[in-house]
Amino acid sequence: MNPRISLDGVPSWIPASGHALRHAGIHFDAVRVRGVLGEEVAYQLMEFTDFRAGPIVRELAGERNVYFLLPPGTAAAYAWPAGARALSRSGRGMAFVGVPALEGLTWPLDWRSRPTAEVPFVEPDLLHEMVEHAVR
Repeated sequence: MNPRISLDGVPSWIPASGHALRHAGIHFDAVRVRGVLGEEVAYQLMEFTDFRAGPIVRELAGERNVYFLLPPGTAAAYAWPAGARALSRSGRGMAFVGVPALEGLTWPLDWRSRPTAEVPFVEPDLLHEMVEHAVR
């Protein structure tokens, strides 16, 4: 299923305000990286891509997980190291990811990096390489 793009270029899975839960594996897959490790991977990925990394969502409370949004159907193709978990559509259950709006009050979520028309998703191979490097 291809995500609809509205006339203003915002993907249909991004809420207009606040935040919303989205089913992983429909519009995107996600890789959840825990806490400080997630922030480290996000920073390295953004620096490597000249701050055009694609969509990265972070939690500002609780475990402070970081979610890297990948093209649908791609996350399960990798063996993710400890501290990272693929969230996609599978027979083992459903996974949901909180997605913040692009503007306004979205606490406890925010964008570490936003999707763009040029980079609608995080590149899976590059993310896997960055996570592997960060856990060494």
